[in-house]
Amino acid sequence: MRIVFVGAVESSKIALEALINAGRVPALVITIPLEVAGRHSDFADIGDLARAAGSAVCYATDINGPAVLEAMASVEPDLTLVVGWSQVCRQPFRDIARDGTIGFHPAALPRLRGRAVIPWTILRGEEVTGSTLFWLDEGIDSGPILLQRLFAVASDETARSLYAKHTANLAEMVVEAVALVEAGDAPRMEQDHENASYCAKRTVEDGLIDWNASAASVLRLVRAVGVPYPGAFSFYDGGKIRIDDAVQIETAGRFVGLVGQVQAHTERGFIVLCGDGECIEVLAWASPTGKRPAVHSKLHR
Repeated sequence: MRIVFVGAVESSKIALEALINAGRVPALVITIPLEVAGRHSDFADIGDLARAAGSAVCYATDINGPAVLEAMASVEPDLTLVVGWSQVCRQPFRDIARDGTIGFHPAALPRLRGRAVIPWTILRGEEVTGSTLFWLDEGIDSGPILLQRLFAVASDETARSLYAKHTANLAEMVVEAVALVEAGDAPRMEQDHENASYCAKRTVEDGLIDWNASAASVLRLVRAVGVPYPGAFSFYDGGKIRIDDAVQIETAGRFVGLVGQVQAHTERGFIVLCGDGECIEVLAWASPTGKRPAVHSKLHR
């Protein structure tokens, strides 16, 4: 089976490695040039991996551009796999592979179609999610489902741990999907569009912490937008401070102060008062100085 593989992020690399290890080396790999790698916080360079396995490599910023379509047509693919690419794949692109085009989405479609799905899964307090391979169509994550694995979302899930669960599923699912397509047994289960929900794009600025929120809400944001994403942050002494890890502490009214104020230093970090009167202990952070904010100083928006 001749495969075209498209991707540019960590999940793309994991899927490509799984295909290569299973003896399913793509005829062509399409990825983004290194000079625009900054557009993805979880960018992964898959060009060298592809070439070492024997794949041709095409660098592109427009997946629907003539150069991409020409490169794809030249390898006469049976199947195209799109894993970790943010552009909509138009019909001329989708029609090149004889058996169709499959995409990956880190949610239990039809729920949570769209962008920034892993952060939104945590921010919304979803209890169950799923890894989904589906046939691309003209819509956004709306095509028929080929494979889907459901699993529980842990109460303390982080962006990194949830990402890892999805990519572990993906590494197995992508190999299974290719085998199903090759055998002519690949499902095409229509989604229930009436039960679809849609996630909007998030930007770096959306990680700004609102200290007026409850301690639980602040911690949820920290978990949702951390690595491999840009992270939750605040401002202190004219500089940006990124909060990478924190826990809620049992204050029992011990600390009386202002919202966003640093109440104390601890052995591991520092304590900040939130809008509901509860406090969080910041355990890992990054700032221009690398130092903890001073006791009684105020973090702000």
